[in-house]
Amino acid sequence: MRSAPGAPRVFIPRDVALRWPAAHARSVKFDDSDRADPSQVEDRRGSRFPGGRAGAGVGGLGLIGGVIYLVLRVMADNGSPTAGQLTRAIEEAQQNPGARTEPGVEATPANLSGSCRGVDARNDPAKFIVCVENNVQAFWRRKLSSSGGARYEPAKLVLFTEATRSGCGVASAETGPFYCPLDQRVYLDLGFFRELTQRFGARGGDFAQAYVVAHEYGHHIQDLNGTERRVRALQQRNPSAQRPLSVRLELQADCYAGVWGHAAYADGKVEQKEIADALDAAAAIGDDRIQKQTRGWVTPDTFTHGSAAARQRWFSAGMRSGDPADCDTFGENRP
Repeated sequence: MRSAPGAPRVFIPRDVALRWPAAHARSVKFDDSDRADPSQVEDRRGSRFPGGRAGAGVGGLGLIGGVIYLVLRVMADNGSPTAGQLTRAIEEAQQNPGARTEPGVEATPANLSGSCRGVDARNDPAKFIVCVENNVQAFWRRKLSSSGGARYEPAKLVLFTEATRSGCGVASAETGPFYCPLDQRVYLDLGFFRELTQRFGARGGDFAQAYVVAHEYGHHIQDLNGTERRVRALQQRNPSAQRPLSVRLELQADCYAGVWGHAAYADGKVEQKEIADALDAAAAIGDDRIQKQTRGWVTPDTFTHGSAAARQRWFSAGMRSGDPADCDTFGENRP
């Protein structure tokens, strides 16, 4: 989805996320030039969860991992088989930290390949995500090549159900989508998008889902250009800065998602109305919104992903310019 030379900047009003009603059926406009290539997809949906240590990837809801474990423990004690399976895997893995990435079941051309024309998140949710993944990766391959930056190396997308093993530990539906720099894969349970609307209160929509995928591949760009490693090194040297640095890393991934979104807009794949869906999703998973919903009050010092307003602001920054250089969230007082 190459941006046309001299493409106009995207105009995003401050209240764009509030201007359209929740009831809508807008989709990303794929055509025959958009192809779903399953070669970079591992489809583990329905495969048996083999266990592994608790996930430590980038982009998930890792801050509440301990709380999730306690909730799962209570659910398991009350007879939930899935919760029991997850807690046993986590406990087992603490004694086996060397768990490897699950090989998975490779996607077959029959269900996740071919033209993306007419594909949307309602009529074919898995193929839609693969179409988005292909577009996002193709965009960054072109972008990095034209800018003379880091050489683009593809990152596989792993689709799973409920839980699977990653190079960073257990990937579960509870922790949300995340990127694992240790195996350079993006992990996603499609059920997260139901959680996004039902649990976090987002309106949903095709471009909202695309934003989530593009955000995780934004973390892959940070991995390729060395930002992720530099931030982790800084966090190790200065533990008190772990959360603020994590917020800046997440907000930059939001901005990179917007950079891809700018190209999608320039190519006519999305319109202003779809941009509102992505902004709404970004706000729904802001730390302040999640904290207010789960415990009734907000503690900014504990943020790890950024406030709803900050996530919208940085996604919008990337959408407006389409330039990764405008995604420097590490400048003084930037978030």
